[in-house]
Amino acid sequence: MSDRQLRRLRSTWRPLVGLLAAATVVGVAGAVPASAAPSAGPKDGVRAGLEQLIKDDGYPAALASTTNQDGQVHNYTAGVGDLRTKAKVPVDGRVRAGSNTKTFTAVVVLQLVAEGKVELDAPIERYLPGLVRGEGIDGRKITVRQLLRHTSGLPNYTEFLSADPFGEDRHRYYQPRDLLDVAFAHKALFAPGAKWSYSNTNYIVAGLLIERVTGRPFAEQVSKRVVEPLGLRHTYVPAEGEEEIQGAHPRGYHASGPGGAMNDVTELDPSWGWAAGSLVTSPSDLNRFFSALLGGRLLKPAQLAQMKTTVRMPDRPGAPTEAYGLGLIRTQLSCGKVAWGHGGKIPGFYTYPRVTEDGRATSIAVTALSTDPKADQRVQALADKTLCAK
Repeated sequence: MSDRQLRRLRSTWRPLVGLLAAATVVGVAGAVPASAAPSAGPKDGVRAGLEQLIKDDGYPAALASTTNQDGQVHNYTAGVGDLRTKAKVPVDGRVRAGSNTKTFTAVVVLQLVAEGKVELDAPIERYLPGLVRGEGIDGRKITVRQLLRHTSGLPNYTEFLSADPFGEDRHRYYQPRDLLDVAFAHKALFAPGAKWSYSNTNYIVAGLLIERVTGRPFAEQVSKRVVEPLGLRHTYVPAEGEEEIQGAHPRGYHASGPGGAMNDVTELDPSWGWAAGSLVTSPSDLNRFFSALLGGRLLKPAQLAQMKTTVRMPDRPGAPTEAYGLGLIRTQLSCGKVAWGHGGKIPGFYTYPRVTEDGRATSIAVTALSTDPKADQRVQALADKTLCAK
């Protein structure tokens, strides 16, 4: 989910008021004492930066993985992995990746383009006849490219879900078409191609496109086309009904209100994110994935060039200059370099990966969502500092 979507959820998912209040996600009740927060990794700027995130914003845990130009990988942790047991944060532990899933989805679609099975500028109607319909919504006028770039004008279903993602409703299972029913009950935001607006609905449709064209499940296609070829040992799309995170992982939390107690929301049904946001991965796997993508290991040059062709995103005060391609975000770093990645938010976790074309990579994950935009900016600033370091 984007920051704007999280703000909009305030009026639809009422229990999210605590998440969306103008304060950091954790107050005094959720802060982690320094004595209970052993850090791991080299004693350098990244480790110090994670410790500062814990101190400034009260995240239960922060994790990072970096790759330098020589290919050396370093993993870091700070805070505690479980507030109840005070267990250590697993090094390179698995986390829910939220909207980083979109880049994986876009890669599979673009591989199908290279195979001649999908055309980027063909209407989605060609592949999913009669599915994309509603007030001002017509799949005959919306192209595959517009879906991947968020210029389709499709309303965003996450702004209209009535369920409580932090209560018992977090265990609810949604089929992809349930999510489209929610979205298409609302009118189009604008004519296809007229503007840019982030919408998870685009990637639910893209997931169904993958299944229709290949005749196989979305999760299987991501695994066979991306995860297995790259050897991403910590990455998978959860199976239907799967609520636990496999393997070593920190717990994910949500504050009951500003300064309130932290609630463990690690176990949830991520089906409401599906091809737009259900992926589980680790910081080092995110680095490996985005580095391989930018290095040409997943897409042919023509498709990678299309993916990196961007449109302007709305300006966010204090945030890096960014532009959106096909499931890929271009970021202008403070040192003049360009970095690529995405980012993802889901109850309990925020992940921010970025890689540069000169071989550097960094991925940062924290185990709660913040309601303070400056908290997100501090995560992003740490990634910027790491990638710009000499």
